[in-house]
Amino acid sequence: MDRTTCCIVGGGPAGMMLGLLLARAGVEVTVLEKHGDFLRDFRGDTIHPSTLRLLDELGLGEAFARLPFAKLAEMRARIGGTTVVMGDLRRIPGRHKYIAMVPQWDFLDLLAGAGAEEPGFTLRMRTEVTGLRTDGGRVTGVRFTDEHGAPGELTADLTVACDGRDSVVRQAAGLRQQQFEVPMDVWQVRVDAPADGLKDGRVFARFGGGQAAVTMDRGTYYQTSYLIEKGRDAELRAHDVQWLRDRLGALFDWDEEVTGAIRSWDDVKLLEVTFGRLRRWHRPGLLCIGDAAHTMSPVGGVGVNLALQDAVAAARILAEPLRRGRVGVAELARVQRRRELPMAVVQRSQRAEHTMIRSALAGTLDGDRLPVPMRLLRWVPPLRTVTGYLGGIGVRPERAPAFARRISPAARSRGA
Repeated sequence: MDRTTCCIVGGGPAGMMLGLLLARAGVEVTVLEKHGDFLRDFRGDTIHPSTLRLLDELGLGEAFARLPFAKLAEMRARIGGTTVVMGDLRRIPGRHKYIAMVPQWDFLDLLAGAGAEEPGFTLRMRTEVTGLRTDGGRVTGVRFTDEHGAPGELTADLTVACDGRDSVVRQAAGLRQQQFEVPMDVWQVRVDAPADGLKDGRVFARFGGGQAAVTMDRGTYYQTSYLIEKGRDAELRAHDVQWLRDRLGALFDWDEEVTGAIRSWDDVKLLEVTFGRLRRWHRPGLLCIGDAAHTMSPVGGVGVNLALQDAVAAARILAEPLRRGRVGVAELARVQRRRELPMAVVQRSQRAEHTMIRSALAGTLDGDRLPVPMRLLRWVPPLRTVTGYLGGIGVRPERAPAFARRISPAARSRGA
């Protein structure tokens, strides 16, 4: 039977970040990832300014800057014939005044490479967790199947669930999320980027005629999310795919050459939106963070960055107890208390945005009678920077712990 100090289940952004930080604190860490690589499409690809600052503090900013990514500095929405700037990051404080749209596999490869440089860091791919080990009510590790399909067990002083919205660990621990109603599911597609005025680092939403969609500039293509009423995926797919092409073309003024990139319904991926939170993120020997603790709506693309902030807070609070060899419930509760407020603020904002989406899909959202918050954004331009700050940096942003900081020569020359 294998043993580690901290077993992290899930090699997504939260799991990889937590593993790297704890390894830099001198904690033995094993990250278990069920896939053989990180190559999965339509994952959370938005890296916000708070995370970019964190990468600078970890000495990874220059390596990140060499990755291929687009910069998004503004979010616009057109409702009928009315355009509203929903958020502007160009005047927020700090060096990074944009959201980086980077393929998530590149970001995870960067964290995995940095973790591999630490002697206490182990990443085991193609290792799928199937259950938990317990002793007297305390979680003492996990059961898994390895890359050959053989069963195994890993004991640990602490197990951290970073395995996402459908967390196997959360379910095995008997923890149940409080679920909130959501009005939509999301179809995700790619179309080639036309040379039009929507580019130049923007996220652009359009609402009208009972439709709602958001497209993001990825340089050579647009990553586009088309919202449908909850539970109607199978019904709507009964249409010929030309039906979707025509609707997207009408929303974004794209011609058939652009929408023709959607060759069949196989190119349209469904995200079944769930939205909820755990009342308690932990039990003895186990902590849930990220989507395993609080499943976020895709609205605003903040889920990845909230999960990364959870990981930083968890590393700061738990590193010393892990070095001592035992983490108590009190320390796990401290992580939850630290991160509950940012989570609650984001979820409250997302619930308000769901109300607008519900109206849009019902065809009752009118550009001539905008909701009050959107009218304020039109009348008071500085509020756009406030919304940009809240979306890009957020409430209670976390800074890298001292034990994990690595300042690069370039950052040192800037006085970082």
